[in-house]
Order: sequence, then C-alpha cells, then structure tokens
Amino acid sequence: MSDAHSARRERLREHCSASGADAALVTRPANVRYLTGCPPVGAALLLTRERAVLALPEGAEDAESGERQTDPEVTRLPVPAEADAAFAAAEAAARLRVRDLAVEEHDLTVTRHRAVARSAGEVRLTDLDRAVERLRVVKDEYEIADLRIAAEIADQALGELLESILVGRTERHLAMELERRMIDHGADRAAFPVSVGTGSHSGLEHHQPTDRRVEEGDFLTVALGARYRGYGISTARTFVIGAAPAAWQVELHRLVFHAQRAGREALGPGVEQHVPDDAARSILQAAGHAERSVHALGHGIGLEIREAPRLGPADMGKLDNRVPVTVGPGVHLPGRGGVRIEDTLVVRPPEEGGPELLTITTKELLAL
Repeated sequence: MSDAHSARRERLREHCSASGADAALVTRPANVRYLTGCPPVGAALLLTRERAVLALPEGAEDAESGERQTDPEVTRLPVPAEADAAFAAAEAAARLRVRDLAVEEHDLTVTRHRAVARSAGEVRLTDLDRAVERLRVVKDEYEIADLRIAAEIADQALGELLESILVGRTERHLAMELERRMIDHGADRAAFPVSVGTGSHSGLEHHQPTDRRVEEGDFLTVALGARYRGYGISTARTFVIGAAPAAWQVELHRLVFHAQRAGREALGPGVEQHVPDDAARSILQAAGHAERSVHALGHGIGLEIREAPRLGPADMGKLDNRVPVTVGPGVHLPGRGGVRIEDTLVVRPPEEGGPELLTITTKELLAL
C-alpha cells in the first residue's frame, strides 16, 4: 500500500507544479487518509516537491480501525494534543521556504484559514480547489478490493437478519442489530446510520428508525453499508413481512426493480452522468411515479459515503472506468409505504464484463 500512497502523492505534486504551487496543505480527513493511509483524527499533510510531512496531534485516537501509516517517505511531525495540526504544518512550510502553498479552502473555516496564513508567515496561500477529491474519483485496485470486502460484510449481515424472526421487533432494534452484525464480521463501523423502515415508513430515503414494530403484511426497507479500512458501500433492499405480498406491493416492487436494473445497465465509461438516471426515471415516469422520485439516482462512493460523480438528471460530466457508484431508485406512497432498491457497483467497460456488482443480496420480493 505504501507504493499506492506514494503514487497518489506524486499525482498531487504534478497538479501543484502545473498550477504554480510549491506545496500543498491537505486537511480534509478523507484526503489525508487517501494520500497517507493514516486514519487518526486531526492530522494534516504538508506535501512539498521533496517531502511529505504528516502533522499529527500527540495521543490522537484512530477514527476507526484499519491500516496504520508506516510509509518511510512520510515524516511524522508531533503536535501538542490541543494544537491544530494545520497550523503546525503551515509553520513547517515556512521553515522549508515554501513560496506558494495550496490549501483546501473548502475545508477551512474563515477563522482557521486566517490562522493558517499567520502560521505560514511570508508564504503565499492559494486554493487547492478540490484537487485531491478529483484524484479520488477513479479508484485503484487496492481501493476496489476494500470496497468488495465492505460489500461482503454488509451482505452477510443483511442475510443473517433475514433468517431471523422479524415480526414484533422495532425498526430501531433491527437497525442496531444490523450495525452490530457488520462490526462482528469485520467492519470498522457502519458507513452511515442504518435505516430500517416498515409499513408506511418503507421506501423512504434516509428514514430514521423509530419504535414502530414490524407487522404482518408490511413492506420492510433496509438501507445499510459497512466501512472497511476506511472505504464504505451502500445497499438497500425491500421485502414483505409474513404472508404473500398484496398485488399492489408486487406491482410496485417490480416497477422499482426494473428501474434499478435499467440504471445499472446504463453505466459505462464515457457515459454521461445523467444517462443512468434518465434510464431509471423514464420507467418510473411511464408508471406515473416520476414526481415521487425527486432524488438523483446515485452518486460516487469510497472514503466518504457521498463523493463525485453525481448521477442526477442535470449532471453532464462523463463516467470513467473504475469509478464506484450507487444506483438506488425508490418510490414512496404516502400513508402506504414504498420500495427502494440500491446497489454499489464499479463502472467497467463491456470488454471487462460491464458494471461490477459489489452488493449481491437478492433483490427478489421475499416474504420473510
């Protein structure tokens, strides 16, 4: 992994040289981890043409388990526990006689940016302008391997839950159990708060679990994701509880299933980002449900649960090879419930088999 991190830092150096900066100060936690493999909270990375200096608060606890930074190319700069590592890194830039320092203005508050400027002394600050986030869009095979494991963990936890008795249990209890099962199977933690929605809550995006109990005949929507070595995935499935589903449940589930499949099949290198959304949304629109699906079909995913690119109706960029994305249409009928089906996939060209599906739990309408 040290070679992968070194290659990533070299690409950032090339960006800085092209933009006229001598060095970069990276403060956004996901970006620091991407460039160093270092997960502790509060770290800041100073990257010059010759050095990589990681300012790290003494006694800092890891944000999560995972790899530790052991790259010999990265020099550690201890910082007092209560100090801001970004200020120490800026002072180091001044000592190293950096002239132009690119900083992540989108990550710094105005107050913190001013303090960094004071710490840097005569060094001129410029904007790094999300350069690291752009580097992170296309994943290397190390990152994709971690995403595969995260998906396996989430699938395993969900599969075990589906084999247990669900009637009478609350949304909140089921969500807590899923999170525990993912950790038991090796996850750092849940990639985002697990969502469990039953009955009239089913199909809602970002639903916060309540004390509502699962009842016979309910739709049950589960949205979860595991994080492994910093990389998270997202998946959602909808099932029915107890007896055979009602006709309207079968019809709605089939509709969302077909829309989700159309969105997945539209993925590919060079495809405009709005195309998968168009493919899924057109199916929902033909059935009269487009107005109920206002969210973008999906988004990029990795060290953060929402990354570029965005797969929405107005997004005009093009997808690249080896970009992990979510595809998750849904329909919610107020007062009745709904369906949401989501997968995490990696964009691949047709000659490599097309999109690589990471989350493989069945999407059939099972009666649990």
